[in-house]
Parts: sequence; structure tokens; C-alpha cells
Amino acid sequence: MVRPLDSIRTALASIPRKHHAVLPTPIHELRALSAETGVRVFCKRDDLSGFGYGGNKARKLDFLIAEALEQSCDTLIAVGANQSNFCRMAAAYGSANDIDVHLILGGREPSSPSGNLLLGRMLGATTHHVDSNEWDDWAAAAQQLEERLVNAGRSVYRMPVGGSTSTGAIGYVAAMDEILEDESNLGVRFDAIIHASSSAGTQAGLVVGKALTDWPGRIYGISVAHEAGDLRTSVRDLARETAARLGMRVDENTILTDDAFVGAEYGAKTPESQEAIRYFAQRCGIFLDNVYTGKAAAGLLSSLREGLFPPGSSVLFLHTGGSPELLA
Repeated sequence: MVRPLDSIRTALASIPRKHHAVLPTPIHELRALSAETGVRVFCKRDDLSGFGYGGNKARKLDFLIAEALEQSCDTLIAVGANQSNFCRMAAAYGSANDIDVHLILGGREPSSPSGNLLLGRMLGATTHHVDSNEWDDWAAAAQQLEERLVNAGRSVYRMPVGGSTSTGAIGYVAAMDEILEDESNLGVRFDAIIHASSSAGTQAGLVVGKALTDWPGRIYGISVAHEAGDLRTSVRDLARETAARLGMRVDENTILTDDAFVGAEYGAKTPESQEAIRYFAQRCGIFLDNVYTGKAAAGLLSSLREGLFPPGSSVLFLHTGGSPELLA
């Protein structure tokens, strides 16, 4: 039996939080997809979180920025690819809190900024480009930048790719509380949550939230960057660390990852994601992106077509954002 809705709120009561996003986010049924499959499919619209162009990173940054302010930091470093949603959101949070923001962006600097890169610069962030697709190279550049800024007298709060620390993951522990509220308001019980999984923070937080509440459904992370085994290890390690902060443990057998939709590399367009983007636009009126939600939606459509969920069951698709990438 799912525990009372206040179980998560009690667990997180002592952890600082700086609200900027408009939460809870909307949720609605994708009726065309439900009618076609016999499975009730709902979409949780974290792309409409209402701050900095929206997206799931708002939930993480509510806690990350609170921690940075508590430590009296005056400078943020965020790490991601050129079209990183996290970096765009970090720039927005920094501007709203009078904190300087430096973005370490992986990939060759484009001749003309667009999408999230354009928005990050508009928000006043300083960008540093690393001509590499390797996340370790990005992390090394961020560490070097932090050392230079500290030597110059700045107080720096450095965040890894996706803000996926235990503090960031707590944002999605809190989100599980909201999902339980959604179930109650809608009068449904979700059998599964399907979402894009990359730097592990979103999935780790949901896994911890599941453990805190004894929620019986399954959580599927559709990988957009890593092999399934590597992603599962990252989720496991971060979930353990996050759970330990809350005085609890998680069952690693509940961590489910799927790498069938990554494509050639992180950010690569695939036929499956392109089909999913068209379907959601033309049948649901929802915009997805090629990097994150398009691949997660491809995983959703595949699971429905293959009969992973029996008729009459209910599935929640978590739209984690990323639509500005379409403008790139």
C-alpha cells in the first residue's frame, strides 16, 4: 500500500528549497494514444514548469540554488552540451538570484547561437566551449574554471552535467509526492512512469521517492546518452547517496533502463525519435525534442506497440522539456 502523501514532505522538511518554478505542473491524458492502444496514457508536463522556458531541471535547481545561496556563493558553474536544457535553466536561476553564471558547453562553438545557447547568452551567462563530446573533458574544464575563479576571489558552486548530485536528485523525490497527488486527483493508479534518462538525477530521485512511499509501479528510464548498464550504475549510485541523506535505502532491482533509442550518439537524430516527435505534434499537440523527450517518446510508443502494458493499465509519460532544441 502506498504510504500517506506526507511521507515525502516529512522526509524533505529540513532541506532548503528556493522556489522559482510554477509547481505542480499540468497533467492530462493523451486521448488519441489511449484510444489507439487501449492503455490509458497520461503526460506530466514538466516542460511547462513556468520558469526559464521550463523543463525538469527546474525541480533540481530549486534545491541546488538554495544550497548555493546557503553557502554564500556568488558564482555558478553549470556543465552540459551546446543545447543543454540544464545550462539554460541554470542561467535563468542565476539571473533571478543575482549570481554570476558560467556555462561549460561541450561541442564546437557554432557560428551563430540558437536554441538554448542563444537563450543562455540572453540571460547573461558567460559561455566556455569545449570542442569534445566526452563528458569527462567537460568536467575537467569545469574544474579548471572553478580553480581560476576561486583564485580570483569568487565563491563558486559547481554543478555537474544535469545537476545530478544528491541535492539535485531530491527535486524528483519531491516530484513523486506530486505524482501521487496527480493519481488521487485523476482517480487512477499509474502502472509505470516512462521518462528520458541521461545524467541519472531524475530517475534516481523517482526511485528514492518510490521507496519512500512504497509506490508499486515501475519506473523506466529511456537512455539518451549511455549504455543501459552504465546508466543503471549511475542511477543506482546516485539513488543510494540520495537515500542515505534521508536515512533510508533503495532496492536496486527497481532500476530499469533501456538504451535501444539512443542512436549513434548523444543528441543524434533517429528515425524513431523523428516519428515520435511528429506523432506527438500532430496527434497530441505537444512539442518534443530530438535529444531527450523524442527518444523517451520513441520508447513509450515502442513499449505500447509491443504490448508491454496490458489493456486497461495506465502509464505516465514524463515530458522533461527540451523543446527549445527544435529552434536550433
